Amino acid sequence: MKYVDEYRGNDAAHALARAIARATTRSWCIMEVCGGQTHAIARFGLEELLPPEVTLLHGPGCPVCVTPAETLDDAIALAARPEVVLCTYGDMLRVPGSIGDLRTAKATGGDVRVVYSAMDALALARGLPDRQVVFLAVGFETTAPGHALAVYQARREGLSNFSLLVAHVLVPPAIAAILQDEERRVDGFLAAGHVCTIMGTAEYEPIARRYRVPIVVTGFEPVDILQGVYRCVRQLEGGRAEVENAYARVVRDGGNVRARAMVQEVFAVTERRWRGIGAIAASGLGLAPAYREFDASVRFGLPQAPRASVEIDGGCLSGLVLVGKIKPTACPAFGTRCTPDRPLGATMVSTEGACAAYYRYRRSS
Repeated sequence: MKYVDEYRGNDAAHALARAIARATTRSWCIMEVCGGQTHAIARFGLEELLPPEVTLLHGPGCPVCVTPAETLDDAIALAARPEVVLCTYGDMLRVPGSIGDLRTAKATGGDVRVVYSAMDALALARGLPDRQVVFLAVGFETTAPGHALAVYQARREGLSNFSLLVAHVLVPPAIAAILQDEERRVDGFLAAGHVCTIMGTAEYEPIARRYRVPIVVTGFEPVDILQGVYRCVRQLEGGRAEVENAYARVVRDGGNVRARAMVQEVFAVTERRWRGIGAIAASGLGLAPAYREFDASVRFGLPQAPRASVEIDGGCLSGLVLVGKIKPTACPAFGTRCTPDRPLGATMVSTEGACAAYYRYRRSS
């Protein structure tokens, strides 16, 4: 708990914690929708600084965690093809599909390569003209511009050996889906600052109005998170439900205009299945018709029709963790049958998953 101990001496954090306590007159549940924020909350013990009336819930804040098993199965199948080089981010290697994971696919002869960006995969395609380079494009709106740029550049260069297996998800529809659940516990949200840096804040306005919940955009440092909680509590106590930007040093209401334009050029909004949650309408990005030739699922004849969700978590309750219905430690498999070395669900695989964060920093809580 050294991180908690070192942060307890932070005057700004304590000042905010006292302000939150003074502002709170009843119980409130606030959900953060960013794995980086979840990680900071667990690492620095921020919940211990809050009054007992304020509960932090951890939402579907990690795109690795919500990538469905069938997408991993598709990636594994592609990696097994001799002409394919399957590129992905490092934290996708151990995410379980129903037929294994990409680390096992690599160990059994598949050409699976870890890259830091889609542009790295594009460079591989240039250097390997006799191979088909497929990039597993996972992420929220934050990574979408870089992935879109790679496809845009591939078309400009006439590269016919580069494609994306797209698994992009969008945050606002997931928030709306959580709020539609009659059993929801959420009173307010902390919106992810990096997503809003790209997309701005406008998409959250109709959600705040319709469901009467405050949504506060905030950053990732402990003081940022506590500032977001404070503003959210102030709104709840005052009966307000507004979108508030507590990360103005980075986020502009209109987002990044050029990045948004690139995303809108290359991608189109589509339904997407979220692991542990299910299908959410208009919650994903797929390649737009003009860029369909760079869609790996089309190029390699992968199933196009909607498929039944593949449930492989066997006793893991990560789906309930993802929608804030339980904390990771409430899952009976947590820390026993499910560990980072032997994960049952993706929330224990990713470094930004709630279960992995709790295992590392709060195993005894």
